[in-house]
Amino acid sequence: MKELLLAIYRFRGFIFGAVKRDFQSRYKTSMLGGIWLVIQPLSMIVVYTVIFSTVMKAKLVGVNGTFAYSIYLCTGILLWGLFSEVVSRSMSVLIDNANLLKKLSFPRICLPLIVVNIALLNFIIIFAMFILFLVFSGNFPGIVFFSIIPVLFIMLSFSIGLGMTLGILNVFFRDVGQLMGILLQFWFWFTPIVYPVSILPVWAKEIIAYNPMAAVIGAGQSIMINKTVPDWTTLVPAIILSIVFLFVGLVLFRKHASDIVDEL
Repeated sequence: MKELLLAIYRFRGFIFGAVKRDFQSRYKTSMLGGIWLVIQPLSMIVVYTVIFSTVMKAKLVGVNGTFAYSIYLCTGILLWGLFSEVVSRSMSVLIDNANLLKKLSFPRICLPLIVVNIALLNFIIIFAMFILFLVFSGNFPGIVFFSIIPVLFIMLSFSIGLGMTLGILNVFFRDVGQLMGILLQFWFWFTPIVYPVSILPVWAKEIIAYNPMAAVIGAGQSIMINKTVPDWTTLVPAIILSIVFLFVGLVLFRKHASDIVDEL
């Protein structure tokens, strides 16, 4: 582990340089450039607010407020978006960078870290717009808001570990990426993001209880909607899975580092 951390530190310039190039290339040829970073999240918040709070009059049981459902939905979609982006891009990052892996010698673990940093940067920008919306609409949860930090840490750990594990497997078994792409779509609807848990029958609630992301998303929604600190015990399964997948992912990276290039 110490050797791995030292290797990451030595190649920190390579990691941040790749993140910077991705960020610049995304808006380099557009006329508005980085302004799209503001337009896109703002348009998402406006659409959800207008459609679900005004047109559909969607409400949450036991929660009052014009924007309650919009905040519930935006919180879930933003958190899921970060999780999904890290997992899906980590699965294909080794295959997508096959030429780079064959030409340069660097720790393979740098590629998943680049993916995480890019996804996290995008999330921070969008989430900042969401926070401004909460402040100006009078729905900012106050000091409880900072409880989102450990929730994000747990979710990122889980997504990184899962993404690394699947990324290695996808190099040797290409069906893994195709299958997981489909499973992520089902996983989204299996997670209470668009719908509240309260509307589900008892048998459905019992099934969803086995979904670690349901607890993570629910913790974030509890902070933003109910303005209360989440029940940390519900996140124990996600924490355990994070540790397991991080361990398995690191072991696979170390064990098959030399085999990856041969398979690409």
